Amino acid sequence: MPRFRPRTRTWSAVAALALAVTAAGISAGPASAADVNNVKNAGFESALSNWTCSANSGATVSSPVHSGAAALKATPAGQDSAQCTQTVAVKPNSTYTLSAWVQGGYAFLGVTGTGTTDVSTWTPDSASWKQLSTTFTTGSSTTSVGVYTHGWYGQAAYYADDVSVYGPDGGGGGDPAPTVPGAPGGLAVSGTTSSSVSLAWNAVSGATGYNVYRDGTKVTAVTGTSATVTGLAASTSYSFQVTATNSAGESPKSAAVTGTTTASGGGGGGGAVPRHAVTGYWQNFNNGATVQKLSDVPSAYDIIAVAFADATSTPGAVTFNLDSAGLGGYTVDQFKADIRAKQAAGKKVIVSVGGQNGTVSVSDPTSATNFANSVYSLMQTYGFDGVDIDLENGLNATYMSQALRALSAKAGSSLVLTMAPQTIDMQSTSNTYFQTALNVKDILTVVNMQYYNSGSMLGCDGKVYSQGSVDFLTALACIQLEGGLSPSQVGLGLPASTSAAGSGYVSPTIVDNALDCLTRGTSCGSFKPSKTYPDLRGAMTWSTNWDAKSGNAWSNGVGAHVHGLP
Repeated sequence: MPRFRPRTRTWSAVAALALAVTAAGISAGPASAADVNNVKNAGFESALSNWTCSANSGATVSSPVHSGAAALKATPAGQDSAQCTQTVAVKPNSTYTLSAWVQGGYAFLGVTGTGTTDVSTWTPDSASWKQLSTTFTTGSSTTSVGVYTHGWYGQAAYYADDVSVYGPDGGGGGDPAPTVPGAPGGLAVSGTTSSSVSLAWNAVSGATGYNVYRDGTKVTAVTGTSATVTGLAASTSYSFQVTATNSAGESPKSAAVTGTTTASGGGGGGGAVPRHAVTGYWQNFNNGATVQKLSDVPSAYDIIAVAFADATSTPGAVTFNLDSAGLGGYTVDQFKADIRAKQAAGKKVIVSVGGQNGTVSVSDPTSATNFANSVYSLMQTYGFDGVDIDLENGLNATYMSQALRALSAKAGSSLVLTMAPQTIDMQSTSNTYFQTALNVKDILTVVNMQYYNSGSMLGCDGKVYSQGSVDFLTALACIQLEGGLSPSQVGLGLPASTSAAGSGYVSPTIVDNALDCLTRGTSCGSFKPSKTYPDLRGAMTWSTNWDAKSGNAWSNGVGAHVHGLP
């Protein structure tokens, strides 16, 4: 959400390019146990050592990574395709498997100088890590080949990691083949509800994933160092173990821990939030919108998100400071009294963390604990019903999930937990925001994705839809609805006026049509969902202040419509 002025950053999806690429046979794994990876610095752990990128287009980043602590980010510009190359030693008359993991914009992987047929493979833009793989055979006198990755002109940056040329040892001293990782340590129960147990453990060097076992049976596989096992019986004890995995195999099981679910009725989230609810952000600052006290917020709003809590010097911790001067002398005592009055009227008041300029880093167990403790302290101090996660500068799914579960354990089943990701954050279930939402699904109230400041995006049918249309709202909501969230956990987030966001404002009528399309199957545009979702939670706006500036046109129009949904 904008703190002071609308954002102008734009994310756009593009149609597929008609590109002719030659590809040999596809193989997903190493050639044999005796083969080696002949690529040096294959995971970019030593920055760009052994790699050369055109026009200074390459750099290493710590996120996103497929494995290890680094990956390549290469950014095309103008007539440069951001090509990064390495000369790899090989043996003559030998067959090799070339592969790499890529993410982001259009990504190409290929090899030159084989002495036979040079090959390549590619993928259009991908929101999650995807493996590219092909094979090639060297000629009778070939002792080295050129391996390359590149993007496409004018497209977004691409990421690459774990590049490999598996086959006979060419004598160039490439990275060693992976070995089976060791067993995870530090396995512990991080939270429980009546139907789930949350686990966390220490990272294992060389691991690319982890398997979770319940009473000796594998129940899930994850890439991070936490997991939530669901579908459990209330008031029941279970034994859990974890193993680490990579392409070389699976580690021994960790030491077992016991997790006991709570009695029936615990957890669940949402409290007394209405079946169909309207969420509005209330601004704790003056940016040209109408300055309000909480008591001024119209009754159409069921959840009021106070924007924003701020980061402190303690990692992960947040605080809240009422801008009394900017709000015309609004005192803390009045603010607390207004929260109680809203709650007495059946409303929920929560504190929002983040915003356009808000940066809160929850990236390890300590900062996760600090986050949970500080938010719970704000709930006790001001009487907030819960928290909204509106971190637009990235979040760590593993540790934010841990933090929210720790908060839930403190606050109990009445906790209201909402999220406000950007459109790009919910394009794929592999995105960290989407992962976080799914990780805490059993305590999550609603995800109000921001359908603005976005540009064109892909819908669940793979087609590109323009911002500001009924199709944009319904086809993107479909991704969440089909990606694992319950309809009651999906809301449509829109600006209250043209002044509230850089782009994406639609009239209340368009919002109402989208709600009807999703819940009733009526008033749809060209996209029509395969089924209806009558339990859809509702809608959200930025902000109650901008709504007031426009005579409350948004809440008057959308509010009544939400409350009249089936």
